[in-house]
Amino acid sequence: MSANALATDLCMSHEERLESMLVRRLGNRVRDLRVLVLPTGLVLQGRADTYHAKQLAQHAAMEISASPILANEIEVL
Repeated sequence: MSANALATDLCMSHEERLESMLVRRLGNRVRDLRVLVLPTGLVLQGRADTYHAKQLAQHAAMEISASPILANEIEVL
């Protein structure tokens, strides 16, 4: 990881870091992706063209974070 990437990462909130990692992993399969970090777990929000993309986002979030997924509110269009 470059020094600039590390400095940027340190300035990000936990939610922003998770969103950034998910966007890198998912590409543009999920648009307007938001991750809400609650004391009891994560809520995923955004829009996807397919149910498969919605599930990919959920599984990627489960792999990246140690927190449980409380709700997958990604809307399939």
